Amino acid sequence: MNKQEVIIIGGGPAGLTAALYTSRSGINTLLIERGIFGGQIVNASQIDNYPGFPEGVSGFDLASLMEQQATKYGLETTTAEVTAIRPESTHYIIITPEGNFEAKAVIIAAGSEYRKLGVSGEEKLTGRGVSYCATCDGFLFRDMDIAVIGGGDTAITDALELSQHANKVYVIHRRDQLRAGHVLQQQALTHPKLKPVWDTVVDEIIGESKVNSLKLRNVKTDEATSLPVAGVFVAIGIEPRSQCFSSLVELNETGHIKTDELMATSAPGVFAAGDIRKNSPRQVSSAVGDGATAALSAFKYLRERS
Repeated sequence: MNKQEVIIIGGGPAGLTAALYTSRSGINTLLIERGIFGGQIVNASQIDNYPGFPEGVSGFDLASLMEQQATKYGLETTTAEVTAIRPESTHYIIITPEGNFEAKAVIIAAGSEYRKLGVSGEEKLTGRGVSYCATCDGFLFRDMDIAVIGGGDTAITDALELSQHANKVYVIHRRDQLRAGHVLQQQALTHPKLKPVWDTVVDEIIGESKVNSLKLRNVKTDEATSLPVAGVFVAIGIEPRSQCFSSLVELNETGHIKTDELMATSAPGVFAAGDIRKNSPRQVSSAVGDGATAALSAFKYLRERS
């Protein structure tokens, strides 16, 4: 079994920063990432509020730079899906389908994932017209009619991004007004390509090999309608990837991991950082701070037990 001093779960900004700190301190560290390094930020075409980049930087480029810096100091990485953490008397066993790993301390930085609609056709047509990333897939729908589901900042930002490619963007929202910030609302409501569909939910996504329409329902009148679209972008929020840790650490009512100000969880030697923790601001800069704090806390924990 692969034995480490610290195992970090998740390769987003929080995980990569924690890895940079532990590796640079000479701590034997393994970072386990389920997909690609960078987490949610790789989907951002431009990040303008991260210090040190006055002209902005793409999420992909920032993630790449973070990965290069972390691995520079000997960080070991592997690709696997962590399904559970089992506590032992002196260490933890990290369980994955690709094999198990052992660590004296663990930093959970598994981030979050897009919330699904949970309607018929969504899973089958994901990647075939159903998307959760406007910056990734918007160009595929040039001059087509598409829909965005949601009314918050993310949904409206996505709709405005998609308007650069699409012929028309329907913004389907279950309420009669947007939840996005005032500036975004004004941009959306005055944009010639954006058409709001109020008080409405999606009951079904229809199509065989690709999306061709949505079955809609008005929540006030219960009237059902059909809306022909070539694509649908779901932007109804995110949820933490924390359920597989629920038997080990304490979660709050939204499924986020409870931590103190030093990123310590309810399990000794287990720390959490980034979007997955309670009260995270969900910003790249705050995730970086969390990662540094978690790494320093893990270092202190190991030193006190050596």
